[in-house]
Amino acid sequence: MDLRQFLMCLFLCTVFALSKPTEKKDRVHHEPQLSDKVHNDAQSFDYDHDAFLGAEEAKTFDQLTPEESKERLGKIVSKIDGDKDGFVTVDELKDWIKFAQKRWIYEDVERQWKGHDLNEDGLVSWEEYKNATYGYVLDDPDPDDGFNYKQMMVRDERRFKMADKDGDLIATKEEFTAFLHPEEYDYMKDIVVQETMEDIDKNADGFIDLEEYIGDMYSHDGNADEPEWVKTEREQFVEFRDKNRDGKMDKEETKDWILPSDYDHAEAEARHLVYESDQNKDGKLTKEEIVDKYDLFVGSQATDFGEALVRHDEF
Repeated sequence: MDLRQFLMCLFLCTVFALSKPTEKKDRVHHEPQLSDKVHNDAQSFDYDHDAFLGAEEAKTFDQLTPEESKERLGKIVSKIDGDKDGFVTVDELKDWIKFAQKRWIYEDVERQWKGHDLNEDGLVSWEEYKNATYGYVLDDPDPDDGFNYKQMMVRDERRFKMADKDGDLIATKEEFTAFLHPEEYDYMKDIVVQETMEDIDKNADGFIDLEEYIGDMYSHDGNADEPEWVKTEREQFVEFRDKNRDGKMDKEETKDWILPSDYDHAEAEARHLVYESDQNKDGKLTKEEIVDKYDLFVGSQATDFGEALVRHDEF
């Protein structure tokens, strides 16, 4: 499948998804839960393991001996200690937890990086990205599928320039990550809002009115009766989204909708881990304190076997 076919397939999938009359489209960017397990340390530390390592990585520790788990944990602690002062603070632990939870983002960037850093200089220029992503497609003024690739490219260029902090049209890996996943970066939030408004604002007046808001997530498709959730969304728009009650959402109101200030689960978990492991109560952790409490942070064959015994006894 060449690039044009792939883009067209993606476009058609999007159109198909939007055409389902009862399927709700969610544009809100929420911070993901740290684990789908119950946080109850009296029963197990599974939630903490998922939070600290990410669910997939946590599974790998369950196959290790306690000694192997402690050794690997010690190496992780060295990475968490960003300023190399021998201590892990709440902020450093919070940053690590957020990294662990969003490891898939960095893996996605690594995959895409290889296909866009054409001259292998450790940077991706706009020209490299444009050529690798669009290439010959842009040479065809009238593509068979009728899709406006040039419009897509203009939008990509604008986002690339926003991600490129020093304005040289050459992205470092961090800037490239901000380009691909702008919702993860504070300085990119304005572009996320702008792109969302452009998608929904069909009359191009710079605002999102009630019908545009509903139309983005629901298609009547000839049905007279709206599902109950659509009626609820209409009420949400009037009561909460349109804060100044002028019948439409401006940029700030749209930002409050799609980028809400969520409860910081990572910070709460970081504080919990420090509280439980901080033997001398100085508010920060040494490597020894963390490794001494290793079963709170990571699993092993011993903890996995111990939890299996508990479950067997309960049965």
